[in-house]
Amino acid sequence: MTTPLSSLAAPIEGLRATGTTRLPYQQNVVLRSFLLERPSGNVLVYNSPGLSDEAEAINALGGASRLLINHEHEAMYGDPAVDVPVFVHERDRPATARSMGVTGTFDRRQRLDDDLEVIPTPGHTEGTTCYLWDSGAHRFLFTGDFLWIEDAQWKAVLLDPRLRQDYLDSLALVRDLDFDVLVPWGVGEHDACFARTTKDETRVRISAIIERLEAGKDR
Repeated sequence: MTTPLSSLAAPIEGLRATGTTRLPYQQNVVLRSFLLERPSGNVLVYNSPGLSDEAEAINALGGASRLLINHEHEAMYGDPAVDVPVFVHERDRPATARSMGVTGTFDRRQRLDDDLEVIPTPGHTEGTTCYLWDSGAHRFLFTGDFLWIEDAQWKAVLLDPRLRQDYLDSLALVRDLDFDVLVPWGVGEHDACFARTTKDETRVRISAIIERLEAGKDR
């Protein structure tokens, strides 16, 4: 059984993580939210109960200028007890807005600041969006459920067969991104909350996922 991280622990330089919550419909998967400490303003990534549980710690660190949602399923936990504007891809806004307030949306690949990039990666949902953060020490890719980790393996989950080609196209895009740390929303209960990687390892792992999806599998 996973031992939750202490309040806003720093599992790797530059990144702080909330404690864990089990995914309601898959109990062996644990979720976290993350705080990116940045000179230009802290940013939160992923919605989870950990944000409310550790609102005081987040505020003590200066709060955050944005909460970046990867995909609509994060809205099942409702608004966190942190005063922060929420952003999500426009295609996932309707479902997200049914359960939590949405301040703004994205509709294309763009930079929020010099160090933070929004990269739409439809496939898990229509509006699934990854975020690439260059902390100076690492290049973190936040993939939500688009890519997640179970038993040290990178996995994908195709929920809608109509999005199969979108997923394949997005995987091909991510395979060529420059990042050295993968940070999903959920991981297996015995897995670390991030995975270090190299360009070669990333290509091998994502190519294997592409082959499975092309063969008609859903993960």
